[in-house]
This record gives sequence, structure tokens and C-alpha cells, in this order.
Amino acid sequence: MKMRFFFFLLFGGLCSLNVLAQSPKYTFPEGLNPVLYKNYYLLTLLQRDSAVRKLIQEDPGLSTLFKNKTQKIAEAVQTCDNDITCLSKTFKFTELEIVEAGKRLSLLFKKDNALNKLVENELIPSGCYLKYGNLKPVELLVKAWEQDAKAVNFTIGVYVEGAKPNYPKIDSISFNLKDKSYPELLRMNAILSSGPRNSMFFEPSITFAGIALDINERDEAGDFEPMRSTVNRASMEAIAKTNFADYPYSLILVPGEGPEERDVALSAGGMLRCRLAAVEFHKGLAPFIMVSGGRVHPFKTKYSEADEMKKYLMRTLQIPENAIIMEPHARHTTTNMRNAARIIYRYGMPTDKVALTVTAKSQSMYISGALLGRCVQELGYEPYKLGKRLSDFAVEFYPNVMSLQLDFDEPMDP
Repeated sequence: MKMRFFFFLLFGGLCSLNVLAQSPKYTFPEGLNPVLYKNYYLLTLLQRDSAVRKLIQEDPGLSTLFKNKTQKIAEAVQTCDNDITCLSKTFKFTELEIVEAGKRLSLLFKKDNALNKLVENELIPSGCYLKYGNLKPVELLVKAWEQDAKAVNFTIGVYVEGAKPNYPKIDSISFNLKDKSYPELLRMNAILSSGPRNSMFFEPSITFAGIALDINERDEAGDFEPMRSTVNRASMEAIAKTNFADYPYSLILVPGEGPEERDVALSAGGMLRCRLAAVEFHKGLAPFIMVSGGRVHPFKTKYSEADEMKKYLMRTLQIPENAIIMEPHARHTTTNMRNAARIIYRYGMPTDKVALTVTAKSQSMYISGALLGRCVQELGYEPYKLGKRLSDFAVEFYPNVMSLQLDFDEPMDP
């Protein structure tokens, strides 16, 4: 169980009104790798902006940092032999590197320059670093860099070095570290990641981390993206035409229950939860059903809970596609709730309207009980506020905008 610095934000509390006002309307730029931008959003923005890239490449301090980094990597490739950590640690950011890079970025940040505009026009409105929303823009920039560096280090620690993730049974490394061929794979990754195209101080490290996720086949963060124009296109069009005032609830959330058998696409629990939601949907309680759950159980399953629940709702229960919103990334009940809140904000649904979650009695009672404490422990905030309980299976909730904040230590669903 992960423990992190306690961070609590009251609804409508410490964040700047500017952040709160803009975040829900933000859409991510096209053409970005979803696995990378969801984990390290600032770093992908720095890569994308040619004017910012020029600033960074021409900065003496960051240039020195890059030169020292690439030199250490080159030496490690030649000398580390079969020592995995010897090689991987050269790609991780040291505390000194993180502090020095933060200082240089803050010095580069000038009124109306390219870096300032990136922070004001992209970073702040995205909401991805919302827990720093009460800071000045330059301070938020530094905190975002520190978070992304920490996220890169976490990815390398788990998916290169074999450190334990937060949930080892479902999220562990795919390789046997004692396999004689494994160090050779890492050397190839190291050489590819330190190639000439990676010319900014952080690029060898983010590339190394990204390739590590790729060869581990842990690209779940990118599943079905871009969802707005693919699996959720029909529901997005319906949202724009919906008069939410006609319904008691904005949506009905169905958290998934993954099967434990490898060849089973949808568990009996998942089917029954869908049926519970369909009953409430036909009562006219909400215009949409949101199915939530990723490729979780068993380890490295090929089946997505949300995708299979959507198919079941459509094929077996005759729910129209434009009434179903897929959320195919959540891996735990904490992120079922967080990701539902995110989509409510991202998709322009009414954020002050109550939503409903329908699930098995045991999980429903958990959502209205101990889960909020677990969310604070694992996410640093409460992603939802409870409303009334309707039955053993159904309980109301309100979304919290803090759910837009990225999570640095869940690479498959940050």
C-alpha cells in the first residue's frame, strides 16, 4: 500500500479560480503519445513546443546537465555488463539533478516568453497539476517538473529494476530479472534512448521509461485513445444535445469486476452490475451509463472490463451506444471513482449535478465507507463527495475537480 504526503483540498478551496474555471474545458493536443502524456504531461509539452525546445537547448545549465547525463549513460553501456541497476540508475534523475533542473527552468521562465505561454495556455488549464494550483505559474512549473521526474523514476524502478508496484499481483514487471538475456534488452533500450534525436536534458530518461513500458506490454494508459473520437464518439455527440435538467442524475457509474480466469471476458459480477444499471437507466434516472474498468484481472489480461461491459449492455441488454460512456483505464475502486469524475469534467457534463453509482452491495458500501479514506491515502484527496444512499446497490456522489490531478506512481492509469 502506497503512502504519500497527505494533501487535502476542500471542494472549491485552495486552487486558483483561474485553474478551476479553465480545467474542465481543456482538451489535450492531438498527436501526443497517450501513454507518455498521461504520465509525464509537462515533459511531452516541452518536447512538442519548438520555441521552448530552443530555450532549453540553448540554456548553459540544462545543456551541461544533458551532456553529463549522456556521458554517464555511454559509460554505463560500456562498463555495467550484466548489472541491471548500474545501467538503469544513469537514466533516473538524482535529487541534485531535479533541483538543478528546477532552478534552470525557473530562470528560463520570463514574462510573455514561450515557456510562460506554455504554462499559462497549456499546463495550468490542463488541470494535470491541479494540486499546485494555488502557486504562482513559475512555481507550478517547477512542481510539475519535480512530479514528472518522480514519475519517470518510478516507472524505471518498477518496469526496469523490478521494484514492487503498488499492486504487485496485477502490475508487476513482465521479465525475469535473472534471465541472462534481460541485461542485453536493457542495453539496447539504453542505446536507443540516448540517440541523437533526444537532445534535451530529460529526453533520454523519458524515452527509456517509455520503451520500458512498451516492452513490458504495459501500455494500458493508451487504451482506446483518443476516446472522444473513437469509443465515446457517439456518447460525446449525445452529451452535447442532452438537457441534463430532465434527469435526476448526470450518469450511472458501473465499476467493473474483473474475472480471475484468463479466458473469461466478462465476469458474472460484471454482468449483474450492468443489469442493475440498466434497470435504473430504464427508470429514466440518468441519460448515460458509464462503464469503468481496465485490463486488470488476471495479470496482463487481454480483456478490458469497460469494453466488455459496453458490449454486454449493447448486445444483451439493448442499451444504445450513444447512452454508454466507456472509462477503460481504472484499475481499482479508487480510480473507478476518480476517472468517472475526470470524464464528467473533461466531457463537459454538469459538474454540480449529482451522479449515481450502481454496483454489488459489498462494493457500494465500500464506496460510501472506507474508500474515501483510502483515496486520501493513495491519491492525496477525495475524488468525490457522497450523496444519499438509494438502496444496497446504489449511492449518490458528486465529482471533485481535483480528480484531474495526475498520479505519479500508477503508470498504467496515472
